[in-house]
Amino acid sequence: MAIVKESPIGVLSGKIGQIVGAKWKGVNYLRVNPSSVANPRTDKQLSARQKFTVTSEFIKPIRQFLKIGFKNWAVQMTPANAAFSYNIKHAIVGTYPNLTIDYPNALVSRGEIAPALNQTAASTVAGTILFTWEDNSDEINASANDKTLLLIYDPVKSQAVAINYLATRDSKTETITVPKSFSGDLVQCYIAFTDNDEIDVSNSMYAGAITVA
Repeated sequence: MAIVKESPIGVLSGKIGQIVGAKWKGVNYLRVNPSSVANPRTDKQLSARQKFTVTSEFIKPIRQFLKIGFKNWAVQMTPANAAFSYNIKHAIVGTYPNLTIDYPNALVSRGEIAPALNQTAASTVAGTILFTWEDNSDEINASANDKTLLLIYDPVKSQAVAINYLATRDSKTETITVPKSFSGDLVQCYIAFTDNDEIDVSNSMYAGAITVA
């Protein structure tokens, strides 16, 4: 049993495969249920553990962004925990021992306002990434004043750059500066919107995997 003081996903409650999160006398802890004495390391058990690890590694560097992106789904859990729960179910591909995040199907924001349309990301100038999208403010639950939530995730370095609220839906473009150390890395790009009052958000949309110039 492991006592959870601080974890990359916040507090886990419930069961994911053989991994169980619970609370006893106000202390959060994780444990792994045994499979069988004769075969304690079955493929099913090892697969569950790798899913947990892969998802945790994805969530950890984007926790600050998730405080906005998953805030409305954080019912009796942290936003990072809510994002973990969604992505471990919907964004893992492959078979053990080759499980990975399916970046196009991962969500880093989840909400009810209209998502981005025809979004793209490109890097032709050193240290910068250009996001573009279509102004779809005429859609239901969309406004020209909706603010952008942009995320660039570098799995090579397990780091992320998030830029929030600088552009609006009708701007149709925004340029992000990333660390020089990102140059040459393949990064994963996402865009979402929050309404003008910063209450609700959209589902994130995948803007592509690009190599930073």
